[in-house]
Amino acid sequence: MLAGFASEDESDEEPKQQNGLNKRNKKKSLESEAFTTDDGKKGKASQHKDQLTRLKNKDPEFYKFLQANDQTLLNFDDTDSSDDEDEYHKLPTALEEADSGDEDDEEGQKEKKSKKAVETIKVTEKMVADWKAAMKKEPSPRLFREVTQAFKAAVATTKGEGGALCRYKVSDSAVFNALVLFCIRDIYVALQRMLNLKPEKDPKKLVLPSSSSKWQKNQIDIKMYLSGVVQLLSCLTEATVISAVLRHANQLVPYYLALPKQCRHLVKQLLKQWSTGEETSRVLAFLALNKICRHKQDKYLTPILKQMYISYVQNCKFTSPNALPMINFMQRTLTEMYSLDTQATYQHAFIYIRQLAIHLRNAMTMKKKETYQSVYNWQYVHCLYLWCRVLSTLHPSDVLQPLIYPLCQVIIGTVKLVPSSRYYPLRMHCCRALTLLSSSTNTFVPVLPFLLEILQQVEFNKKPARMSKKPINFAVILKLSNVNLMEKAYKDGLIDQLYDLILEYFHTQASSIGFPELALPTVMQLKAFLKECKVANYCKPMRQLLEKVQENSSHITGLRQKAAFGVADATAVAAWEKQVQEEGTPLSKYFSQWKKLREKEIQLEISGKERMEDLELPEIKRRKIQEKKMEDKKEFKDLFDTDSEDEDDGKLKIRAKKSRRGSDDDDDDDDLKELFDMSDDEGVKDGDEEEEDDDDDDERASKAPQVLTSAALIKLAEGDEDLVEDLELSDDD
Repeated sequence: MLAGFASEDESDEEPKQQNGLNKRNKKKSLESEAFTTDDGKKGKASQHKDQLTRLKNKDPEFYKFLQANDQTLLNFDDTDSSDDEDEYHKLPTALEEADSGDEDDEEGQKEKKSKKAVETIKVTEKMVADWKAAMKKEPSPRLFREVTQAFKAAVATTKGEGGALCRYKVSDSAVFNALVLFCIRDIYVALQRMLNLKPEKDPKKLVLPSSSSKWQKNQIDIKMYLSGVVQLLSCLTEATVISAVLRHANQLVPYYLALPKQCRHLVKQLLKQWSTGEETSRVLAFLALNKICRHKQDKYLTPILKQMYISYVQNCKFTSPNALPMINFMQRTLTEMYSLDTQATYQHAFIYIRQLAIHLRNAMTMKKKETYQSVYNWQYVHCLYLWCRVLSTLHPSDVLQPLIYPLCQVIIGTVKLVPSSRYYPLRMHCCRALTLLSSSTNTFVPVLPFLLEILQQVEFNKKPARMSKKPINFAVILKLSNVNLMEKAYKDGLIDQLYDLILEYFHTQASSIGFPELALPTVMQLKAFLKECKVANYCKPMRQLLEKVQENSSHITGLRQKAAFGVADATAVAAWEKQVQEEGTPLSKYFSQWKKLREKEIQLEISGKERMEDLELPEIKRRKIQEKKMEDKKEFKDLFDTDSEDEDDGKLKIRAKKSRRGSDDDDDDDDLKELFDMSDDEGVKDGDEEEEDDDDDDERASKAPQVLTSAALIKLAEGDEDLVEDLELSDDD
C-alpha cells in the first residue's frame, strides 16, 4: 500500500514538473526569437508582435503564464524603424544585461551614493573640540559611536586605507593628532561614566565592564574602539607615542579581558613591544601583560609565558654592551611573571631545563663541532642564567626545590665540556650563575675549583707576545681567539675576573660556620701562586684577596670558639650564622665597599669605550737599525765623521754617562718609553712589571743605541747642551 501511494504521488508530480519545464523552455525560446530571425539577424518588433498574437491562439495557457510572470515581454513598443533595428543589431548584450540585472545595478548605484556621502564627512579640529567638550559634560552612546567611527577612520589612514569604508574621513595630520590625543586622554573616563562603573577601592580586585547593565548596548562600539587601539599600536614607530598608547591600553585592560578576541590581539602587540621596543615601551608592555595574567591566569598565563620565553631566547642570540641591559630586563621581568604561579613555572622550567640537558648530552656523546656549538652559544648561556635567577628569586619553594640539583649538573657539565683556555669567558659566566644559585638557595655548589684551575693552567710569568689596543670585555664574549691568548690584555683581564669571582663567592659564604675549612684549599692555592708569579701587577690583587680571606677565617674561628653548641645541632648553627651575618664580617664589609667602587669603574670603562670607539690610534713604524745608521751618516757626515767602531764605543760611553747623571736623565728615558709604548692597550697599568727577566734587559740594551741616536738628533736640533757634551765625548774617542 505504501508503495502504491508513493507511485501515485510520483505520477501526479511528474506531469507538473514536466509542464513547468516546458513553460520555461518556451519562454527562453520566445525571448531568443524576440531578438533573432531565422537568418541569424535581429528581428523586427512587428514580427514579434505577430508571433505573440499567434501564441495567444495556439497556447492560451502559456500566454496566461506570461501575463502572470513576465509582463515586460508582452508590453513593448511595436514601432518598426530602421534606426531602432540597427541599434538592436549593434548592442545585443546590453539589452540582455539590462533584463537580467536591473535590481543589482540599482543597489550598486545606491552603495556608490552612500560611499560618496560618507566621504563628504570630513573631521575638523572644531568637531574634535566639540566632541571633547560634550564627553566631559555628559557622555552618551550616540556621541561615543561618533567618536569611535572617527577614531577608526583616523587609524585606517595609518595603513594607507584612507578610511574609505568609514563614515568620517581624517586627512589632516593636525586633526589626526588632536583626535588620537583626545581619545587617549578622555575616552577611558568617559567609558567609565557611561557604563556607571565606579573606581575600585582595592586595586587587586578587578571588576569587568561586562557586569554593567549598559554593556550590551555599547558592546559593538567598544569592540570597534579596542580594535582601533590595537591597530594603532601596530602601526606606530615613534617611541613617545607608543608609550602614550601603551598607557591607555593599560587602562583599558578590563575591557580587553571582557572581549577575548581583542585581548589576544592586544597580547600579541604587547609581546612585540616587550621584546623589541624602547625602554619605556618595554616596561609599560610588561605592566599590561602582568595585569592580564594576574586577573586571568587560567586563560592567558601559560601561553604568555611560552611566548615570552621564546622572545627572550630570540633576543639573546647576540650579546653586546648595548644589549646587556635589555637582556637583564627581560630576565627580571620574566622571573616576575614566573612568580605568579609556581605550578605553571615548574612545568615550564622542567621542560626547558630538560631540553638544555639533552643538548648537553648530545654534545658529550657525539663530540662534534656542531653539537659543541649547540651548547657553547649565547642563547644557551643566557637560558642557564635565567633559570638560576628564577630558582633563586622564588626560593624557598617546595615546588621548585627539586630543579636545583639538575640545573647545577647541567651548568657543571657545560663547564667541563671543552675545558680549554679559549673558553675561559664561558666558564666564568657559568661560575657566576652557580654563585647566584648557591647563595640564594643555601645550597653548597663547588665553584672554586673551576676558578683556581685557571691559576694553575695559565703561565702568568711568560711575557705576552703582543700588545693590544684595548682591554678585553669578558662580559660580552664566550670564546677567545688565538690572537687574544697572546695579548697582554688577556692576562690582565683574567686576573681581574678571577679576583671578582673568588671574592664574590667567598662573600656569599662569609658568615658560614665552616668558612675556615672552605677557604683552606684556596689559601694554599693563592700562596703557591704568589710564590711562583713574578709579575707585581698580578701578585698585588691576589695577595690582597688572600689577606681578606685569612682575616675572615680568623674572625669566624674566634667566634666558633665561643659557641656552646655542637655541629650536629642544625637549628643552633642556623641561628648562629644568622647572627653573624647581621653583625657583619670583615669580608662582607670589604665586599660592600669594593662593589661600589667596582660599579663606578665599570661605568667609566663603558663611557671610555664609547668615546674611543671611533678613534684610530696612530701606529709607529720602526725602521731597521742599519737603514737608520746609514741615513744618520749621510745627513750628519760633517758633524760625526767616525767609523762604526768609534760610534759604538761612543754610544756605550753615552750610556755610562747617563747612568752617572742620575735622576735628570731618567725623565728623558720615561719620555722615550712613552713614545714607543703607544701601541699598548688603554687598560695597562703603570709599573706593569717591576721584576724583569734578563732577556728583557738584553733586548732593551740592544735597542738602546737606536733610541739614543734618534733622541740625540732631536735634542741637538733643540739645543740641548748636556747632550752636545755627550756627543762631543763620543767624537773624541
